[in-house]
Amino acid sequence: MASPLLITGLVVVLSGCAGSFDENESTDKATEEHVETVEIEKLEEKAPAEDSSKKENKKTETETSSNSATAVEKNSASTGKPASAKKTETSGTTAQVPVKLVKTIDGDTIKVLYNGQEINVRYLLIDTPETSHPRLGKQPFGEEAKERNRQLVNSGALTLEFDIGERIDKYDRLLAYVYVDGKSVQETLLAEGLARVAYVYPPNTRHLTPFEEVQAGAKKKGLGIWSVENYATDSGFNSDVVPVTKPSSSTAKSPTTPSTPSVNVADGQEWFKNCTELRKKYPNGVPEGHAAYQSKMDRDKDGYACEK
Repeated sequence: MASPLLITGLVVVLSGCAGSFDENESTDKATEEHVETVEIEKLEEKAPAEDSSKKENKKTETETSSNSATAVEKNSASTGKPASAKKTETSGTTAQVPVKLVKTIDGDTIKVLYNGQEINVRYLLIDTPETSHPRLGKQPFGEEAKERNRQLVNSGALTLEFDIGERIDKYDRLLAYVYVDGKSVQETLLAEGLARVAYVYPPNTRHLTPFEEVQAGAKKKGLGIWSVENYATDSGFNSDVVPVTKPSSSTAKSPTTPSTPSVNVADGQEWFKNCTELRKKYPNGVPEGHAAYQSKMDRDKDGYACEK
């Protein structure tokens, strides 16, 4: 009888232990689930606050960007200069922009209609004598350079090419290479001895080498500004070395009396006393209609004076 009772007692004891283990495991699991729920609720409470902060920062950045853009637009409008995007639309390329001529100012400056605005254009890498400078006054060959420039820019389709550096100088002038029907106006003025290579400011030096080569040719031939020793210098033009010819009483009223060593411009015309003098400036002669054309120099009457 003792053995069955012992067995029954053991069963009861083991059942109690199992129940106690199950209760402890349930309690631990419930505790873990509660902790996880609390942590999730805390994260959910924190998330909206972070999202709200991010949205507020994003809104502030957007407003700042908008205000900056508005300020740039207002500044561009107030100065009357082309917008920055248009300033650099051809930077780094040799693309040419068509423009409309308004007027010729002097040998190295014109006024054009560009992006709907009238603006002065200063020719890159060259300098011509002055025509009405407040300090330097009228310099020899200044009128000749202006007149030749006027002829060139009025003779065909006018385009501008920009370099990779600054596009507008301190006087609010566009800095450009100027072309007529694809031919460089700067090179023509240099080749005819009416301009010198100057104002070389990198990186706006794309055509410096060919310009220097053309200038060397004109200098060797003694054309224009190079016909008077030491007149054209690295720092400008020295008018003091050019002899001043005082007209006699008999020629004082004559419009064809030269005011510079070999040429005079009067009423839009250039005067040379003979073909030898004319070829110093125009080595290949000039066609009929050119400012320097004179019928007496067109001996074969073919419409071209002093051709070789």
